[in-house]
Amino acid sequence: MAETTLRDPLADVAVKDERLGRALRGEGFLVFDGAMGTQLQARGLAEAGALPELLNFTHADEIAAIHADYVAAGAEVVTTNTFGANARKLAGAASVAETYRAAAACARAAGARYVAGDVGPSGLLLEPLGTCSFEEAYDLFAEQVDAVVAAGCDLVLIETMADLREAKAALLAAKERCDLPVIATMTFGEDGRTFLGTPPGVAAAALSAMGAHAVGLNCSLGPDEVLPSVREMARFARCPLLVQPNAGLPRVEGGRTVYDVDPDAFARSMEAVVEAGASLVGGCCGTSPEFIARLRALVDARAVPALPAREEAFVVTSAQEAAVLPRGAARIAVIGERINPTGKPKLKEALRVGDLDHLVGEAVAQQEAGADVLDVNVGLPELDEPAVLRAAVEKLQATVTLPLVVDSSDPAAVEAAVRGYAGKPLVNSVNGTRESMDAVLPLVKKYGCAVIALTLDEGGIPPTAEGRLRVAERIVAEAERRGIPREDVAVDCLVMAAATNQDEAREIVRAVALVKERLGVRTVLGVSNVSFGLPQR
Repeated sequence: MAETTLRDPLADVAVKDERLGRALRGEGFLVFDGAMGTQLQARGLAEAGALPELLNFTHADEIAAIHADYVAAGAEVVTTNTFGANARKLAGAASVAETYRAAAACARAAGARYVAGDVGPSGLLLEPLGTCSFEEAYDLFAEQVDAVVAAGCDLVLIETMADLREAKAALLAAKERCDLPVIATMTFGEDGRTFLGTPPGVAAAALSAMGAHAVGLNCSLGPDEVLPSVREMARFARCPLLVQPNAGLPRVEGGRTVYDVDPDAFARSMEAVVEAGASLVGGCCGTSPEFIARLRALVDARAVPALPAREEAFVVTSAQEAAVLPRGAARIAVIGERINPTGKPKLKEALRVGDLDHLVGEAVAQQEAGADVLDVNVGLPELDEPAVLRAAVEKLQATVTLPLVVDSSDPAAVEAAVRGYAGKPLVNSVNGTRESMDAVLPLVKKYGCAVIALTLDEGGIPPTAEGRLRVAERIVAEAERRGIPREDVAVDCLVMAAATNQDEAREIVRAVALVKERLGVRTVLGVSNVSFGLPQR
């Protein structure tokens, strides 16, 4: 099998220094700070109903002192006091840009080696559960990212996300509007899922494929409770893991919130978290500088991080489920293809009148019949395909939990559908023509998709297995040149009808074997095509 030739994930990123670069490549540890709220409470600054972000203006010296305590404890990354600093939450009390500028100044005054511009959840529910659209959420986050850059921060930290779609909106805003390293963390409950049902492996697969330079989890639980989630994220993340647990579980004593894990017990539990693959570590609710000092001692006693055993697999996901095909495994995933208007008069009419419930019925029937992934194609010449495909994907994601194949020959329609997709979709398809690769592969890379590669090019479909292999090799090489790993490419060797050419049908079997042997990728076949035109099909 040919060697992978992926580009350096930090090639286009403004990394402050080599130490940070090594940490973001998984070659060294990086210690983050702990909770801001714990320290505000200890200093009597946590007034009920008050915006903590405004303290960057009114109590700048005390905010800087909190940061300085974490720096003294060994934190290399200080997180700005901007968790809720979006335009909606600030509500005119201060501008987003001014708030980040003041917060970053507090962090710099504390002597922080690296300043992470903190971006928390929007506070809104995205459609379909709420009324906030994906692009409205994107605009809120884009303003924050612009402010992070203007304030001179070294990193963007997107944290405590519970909605994978919202996390992707924030990550997309960061990737499109700055060249800083971006970290994205989710928060999981005791059931191992976010409150919207996303498991850790799905989050890790989707966010790392989309280009986050580190992914992970924070908040909600203590270090013992997050360990299973850390292990699952390590299986699917293509980048370092940041883990910032709480100081155990909270309880109220004397009107104050306290936690049940002390600094020493926290550090003992974090040893297993580090062993599971976390190389970026810090604390969340309830953790004070004492906790960070113990973490500093823990990682200083280790020369290099333990490399997690990442799953080498073809993975596509929805927000709730993943279809995982490990390299070399015999498992077959079934793609349901009933949502395609070709030869289906009822589906054509439903699409023409905007009846997306018909698509949902087809999707549910295929899920109940055992499909692992659902193909979605709405290609009719009289439709606005980008708008209809986006609406169809959003409708299906709101009603079925299977991963989707976004199926279109129009790159604009593909982009419209995958931009707000909650998870890691499969794009159908790219072929070996220069036009197709130039149009489709940048979208696959930007939005963190997997892709089906068709073994055809300017000369059509090669009649031999060797010819199909050559096209597949060209597509895989071009994908890797653009930063798409070959495990995100599934090659379709294109089944032809045995009724017209039985010799070529045999070549397809050889082509599949050659592609697997030479390229080590997963393959896709429309197996029913072989019987097309035959009686009693």
